[in-house]
Amino acid sequence: MAAIGGLLKASHFGPTLIVTSISWFFASYYWWEGPAFVIAFGVFTGQLVVGWSNDLYDYEDDLKHNRVKKPLVAGLISRKYLTNWLCFMVPFAFVANLLGPLGFKGGLVYMFGISMGVAYNFYFKYNRFSWLPYALAFAALPSCVAISKGVTPPTWMWLGGAIFGTAAHFINVIKDMDQDRASGIGGAPQRIGKRNSIVAAIVLIGLGILALFLTI
Repeated sequence: MAAIGGLLKASHFGPTLIVTSISWFFASYYWWEGPAFVIAFGVFTGQLVVGWSNDLYDYEDDLKHNRVKKPLVAGLISRKYLTNWLCFMVPFAFVANLLGPLGFKGGLVYMFGISMGVAYNFYFKYNRFSWLPYALAFAALPSCVAISKGVTPPTWMWLGGAIFGTAAHFINVIKDMDQDRASGIGGAPQRIGKRNSIVAAIVLIGLGILALFLTI
């Protein structure tokens, strides 16, 4: 049970649950409850890939800053154990999404979003374009469900997703910003600082609401 709990914590369970819930909401709108739960499960598997790869890649930095809330640092699970699960989950997530209700096109769009999350972990978090994977991934999340029903994603869907996703990035980074800077992580929020990141998030949320109002 401790190992299972460690796996869930390593997935960044809070954000994973939020993203999975959003997918269920859109899936239940376009489909019905049965396929919606299958789609949400597929989305959940993709989020596990993003969260687990993040904790594996950040292990040394988490250890340096004594982030004992991270399961690898706390010793709840080992890197080998998490790596084995990640190696299993990557192909499983592809199968679950491409062969599920999302279909090939919708599944590919969602897995593109997952690839953006992984790209952020390994590359984008260190440069000024750190917001870009968030924008693309959050635009892909609802759009993949619309595409699964042969519907062209409306402007409000992908634009709102991109804007709110970018806002989420600035909000998510604030709590660890000082430690990130000490580790040489120079994403967009770290470059502009905490106060400006808060302002940026507020402005982006406002723009997102405006975009929804103007395009729905």
